[in-house]
Amino acid sequence: MDHVDSGAGHDLLQPKSTTMNPSSTTPQPAHHDEAELRRQLCQGYDAQQCERIGAALSLALQAAAQDDKPRPRGIDAARIVHQLKADAGSVTVALLCDPKLRETLPQATINQRFGAETAELVQKVNWLNTFTDYRDAALLEPEQAELLRRMLLAVVNDVRAVLIKLAYRLERLRLLAREDYTTRRSIAQETLDIFVPLANRLGVAQLKWEMEDLAFRYLNPLEYGSLAKQLAETRVARESYVQHFTEELKQLLRQEQVSAKVYGRPKHIHSIWKKLQRKHLALDELYDLRAVRVIVDSITDCYTVLGIVHNRWSHIAKEFDDYIANRKPNGYQSLHTVVLGAEGKAVEIQIRTHAMHTFAEYGVAAHWRYKEGGGAGRDDAFERSIALLRGLLENPGDNHALLENFRLEAQGNDVFVLSPKGRIVRLVRGATPLDFAYAIHTEVGHRCRGAKVDGRMVPLTYTLHSGEQVEVLTGNQPAPSRHWLEPGAGFLHSSDARAKVRQWFKQLDFEQHWRQGKTIFDKERQRLGLREVEQKTLLDKYRYKRWEDLLAAVGRGEITAAQLAGQLALTVEHPAQAPRPQPARKPPRPRGITQASRKPPRPGVQAQVCIPGIPHAATQLAGCCKPEFGDALVGYLSVNRGLMIHKRDCANIQSLTEPQRQRLIGAYWEGDDGSTTVELHVTARDRRGLLRDVTQVLSNEGLDISKAFTYTDPNNRRVSMQISVEQATEPAMDAASEKIRRLDGVVAVRRVSG
Repeated sequence: MDHVDSGAGHDLLQPKSTTMNPSSTTPQPAHHDEAELRRQLCQGYDAQQCERIGAALSLALQAAAQDDKPRPRGIDAARIVHQLKADAGSVTVALLCDPKLRETLPQATINQRFGAETAELVQKVNWLNTFTDYRDAALLEPEQAELLRRMLLAVVNDVRAVLIKLAYRLERLRLLAREDYTTRRSIAQETLDIFVPLANRLGVAQLKWEMEDLAFRYLNPLEYGSLAKQLAETRVARESYVQHFTEELKQLLRQEQVSAKVYGRPKHIHSIWKKLQRKHLALDELYDLRAVRVIVDSITDCYTVLGIVHNRWSHIAKEFDDYIANRKPNGYQSLHTVVLGAEGKAVEIQIRTHAMHTFAEYGVAAHWRYKEGGGAGRDDAFERSIALLRGLLENPGDNHALLENFRLEAQGNDVFVLSPKGRIVRLVRGATPLDFAYAIHTEVGHRCRGAKVDGRMVPLTYTLHSGEQVEVLTGNQPAPSRHWLEPGAGFLHSSDARAKVRQWFKQLDFEQHWRQGKTIFDKERQRLGLREVEQKTLLDKYRYKRWEDLLAAVGRGEITAAQLAGQLALTVEHPAQAPRPQPARKPPRPRGITQASRKPPRPGVQAQVCIPGIPHAATQLAGCCKPEFGDALVGYLSVNRGLMIHKRDCANIQSLTEPQRQRLIGAYWEGDDGSTTVELHVTARDRRGLLRDVTQVLSNEGLDISKAFTYTDPNNRRVSMQISVEQATEPAMDAASEKIRRLDGVVAVRRVSG
C-alpha cells in the first residue's frame, strides 16, 4: 500500500503580516553570488542549456549592478520561472528581459549571441512589459478586460512570453509598496482584471494566489488587514486542528487499506474575502477554512472514502455535492462534503481521483470560465489556445509542434486593435482601418478620410494586426465612396461595414430617385392638364403607403413613365368615377395548358385589351401590325393618339428609340392575361439570405413560385438558381427581374418563357 501523505508544508494561510508595512513585502537589495545563482537556475537542464543561462545571467547581474531604480529584475523573474519548471529557454529570456537590458542591449546582439528564437521571445516579453495603454483599469468593463486578455495572447502568440510576463508582474506587485497611492491602485486593479485570470487559465496557482492577495492588499488595505488579523489569531489553532484531523483520516484509510494522498488545502485571503462577500457570511460561518483534500486511484475508492468519512463523522447534508455522478458543465468532477469534527467544528473534504485532480488543476475546463465571468462570450478557438498553453506547461520539453499549433490557434479569426483612448476593438482577420472606423461608429466610417496606425499614416486598405493603435482621420461631411464596395478593392473586409456603406448609398439614391420621380410625375401631370391628383388612388393602385416611396419607385423605373401616364390619363377620362376594384386574381391553371388552349372571344364579340393596373383603359389597335386575339401585345402611349396597342414583334415597336421606349406599357387580351410559366435563371455570389431575398422580391410582385432549385459551386462560391414562376405577366416579371438584379451579390438574371 502506498503511503498516506499528510501534505506537510501546505499552509492554510498564505500571507502572515497583518498591516500594510512596505518593508514586509518589498525585497531588500542583496549581494548576488553568481555561482550560487547559476547553480539554482541551471537545475534540471543539460550543459548546453546551462551555458546559455549562465551567459544571460552575467548580463542580468551587470544590469542589476548598474541600475538603482526600484523595478523588477530579470534575476528575480528567472527564479520564479524556474520554480514553475519551465524550459531553459524561458529562464534565459526572463534574464534577458531585465528592464536595464531592454534599454541597453540591442536586439541584434541578442539575436547574434542567443539565436533568433530567443531574440523574438525577448521582443514579445518586452512588448508585454511596456504595454501602457490600459491605464484606468478600475473603469474597464468586463468585456473590455476579456478582449484585452485575448489581444495580449494574440499579439505574443507564445505561452512562454505570457509566463515570463506573469513572473515580472508578480515582482512588480512585490515592489509596489514604494509607489504612490494612484499607481498602486492602478497596477493592482489591472492585475486582478487581466493577469490573475491569465495565471488561472494557465494553471499556475502559486502565481495566481500571491498576485490576488497582493492586489487585494493594495486595493482594500483596511479589509485586508482586518481579515488577516482575524485569521492570524486562529491560525495556529486551525493548523493544529487540521493536522490532527488528517492524521485520524489517514489512520482510518490505512485500516481500510485505501491508498490515498491526504493534505490540508490552502485557502488564501482574497479567496476567503470573495466568498464572505458573495455569501454574506461572517468568518466563523465559513465551512472551508478547515479544508482537506483526498486523492485516490479510482472512482470506487472515491465512494469508499466518502463512506468511511460519513461513518466516522456527522456531515452537513446540504453541503454534500456529488460532482462525479453529476459533473459540472465544464467537466469538473469531485466529491464535496462538510463534516463536523472534534468540538463540532466544520471541515470541508474534497475527494477525487488523480485524473480528476489533474483535470481540475490543469485541464481546459478548470474553474476559470465560471469564476472569472467576462462578457465576450464563448470562443472555442480561444479555449483551444488555452488548452495548448496549459499543455506546454505540463510538458516543458521539446514542444516545437505544440508551440506552432498554439501560434496558429492564437491568431484565430480575429484581430484586436486599440483606439487612441485605449479601448479595444475586436475585428475580423483581414480588417482595414475603414472597418475599424465603422466599428467605432457608423458616422465615423462615413466621414473617414484617412488613418494612422501606431502614429504613422497608412492607406485605408492597410491590413490591421493585433495590438496596433488606430486613429481615424475624418472630414466634416459624410462622403463614402462607391469604390469602397468594389470586389477586390480591399477597402472593407467586414460584412457589417459593407452593409452600412450600402445603406448610406441606398438612402442617398432614394433622395435622387425621389427627385427624378417627382420630375417625371410633374411633367406627365402638366401634359395631361391636371392641377391636382388624388394621391390615395395611386398609392392604392401601386400598393405603396407613402407618396415619397411611390415617387422614388417612378424615379427608379419600377413604375415606368408610361404606366404612370396611363393611370393619370384614366383619371382624366373618368374624372367622376371612382376606380373600379380589380377583379380577384384567377387561381393558377393546371400545368400543361398553353396559350393555344385559351378560348377566343365568341363570334361577333370583339376582344377587349387590358392594361395591368389600369382597368377599362381606352385603347386603339394599331393599324401597322393589326394585332389579333392571341398575339403578344404591348401598349405605346402616343402624345396625340392616346394608348395604341401593337404586336410585341411589330417592326415599329422594334425600331423605337430609347426615350420612346419609356412610353411602352404592358398589355394583354381579356381572357388572356398574358401570363405563362417562366423559368428564371439567377447567377450570384453566395451569401446568407440570398434565396430568401430573391423569393421575397417575387412574392412582393404577386408572382407564384412553383419550384426552385439552387446549386453552389464549392470552388468559387458561385450560386446558380432556377426558379419556376406561374401566372407570370410580362410587366410583373420585368419589375421583379430588375429588382433582383439590384440585390447584393447578384451577377445576372435571365428569363426563359415556358
